[in-house]
Amino acid sequence: MKNTKLIGITTAALLMAGAVTAMTQSTEAAGTEVMDAKGNLRVPEDYRITYQALGSWAIAADTGTGSKEIHAVYASPGTIDAYRKTGHFPDNAVLVKEVFETSTNDMTTGTVSHADKLKGWFVMVKDSKNSHVGNPLWGEGWGWSWFDADKPLKTTSTDYKSDCLGCHVPVKSMDWIYVNGYPALRR
Repeated sequence: MKNTKLIGITTAALLMAGAVTAMTQSTEAAGTEVMDAKGNLRVPEDYRITYQALGSWAIAADTGTGSKEIHAVYASPGTIDAYRKTGHFPDNAVLVKEVFETSTNDMTTGTVSHADKLKGWFVMVKDSKNSHVGNPLWGEGWGWSWFDADKPLKTTSTDYKSDCLGCHVPVKSMDWIYVNGYPALRR
């Protein structure tokens, strides 16, 4: 009986260690698939299939009803589990935000806005080690880049401080990410 319990506990420990290793390897692989050696980012291929849906945002129209944009955010494999376990994004975690123009129509359920035309992507890669000193798109623990819809391999961002950081200042204390908008991160 003791041997059976010991085998069960050992098996559980090995499975847990394997899961942690796989989670770490998946976030490490995700970070390297979206950048070159100099830290130039690109939109990852197949992120809609291989990444996890983190959450989405509706940006209200300036006038009238409905939304002017929908933002759908994805996280690289293992990111959500790691965040829920530690309360921090692991190094090499990748966040991809799709930004869509919307169409707003009256439907039987009410006035509805839905994603229409893709405007582009915002990609961030976690980097607590400050691995890309001198690259103006890296700092504050992240790599930052905007990509127009027709150019997923070439960012239009030139400096994260002027192009990206301003929108994230309200959540500096949350590692620059609006974690309150992502139910998947809650324990």
